[in-house]
Amino acid sequence: MKLVLPKTARSSSGSAARMTGQPCYVRVTGTLDERFVEFEFAIGDPELSVELVMQFEQFREFCATHEVTHLSAEEGARLDFERMKWRFGAPGITD
Repeated sequence: MKLVLPKTARSSSGSAARMTGQPCYVRVTGTLDERFVEFEFAIGDPELSVELVMQFEQFREFCATHEVTHLSAEEGARLDFERMKWRFGAPGITD
């Protein structure tokens, strides 16, 4: 099933980065059926993100439109580590 947003819901002014004045981040988390990209999208703070799934071409267009910065594997690992500390009851640990 393909989701098509009505024209009023599409961004005619372009980039979320330009609209908000904050950087946008993408972290690819996987693929699905060799047709879709699973990823996290964040505006301003990579720790606060939404999970999205798009076809590969839609993903490329999305990234170009929103002028995203792709997080490296090291940055992704740091995010996972921070989330684990909160999930398992040890927030604030620096090691």
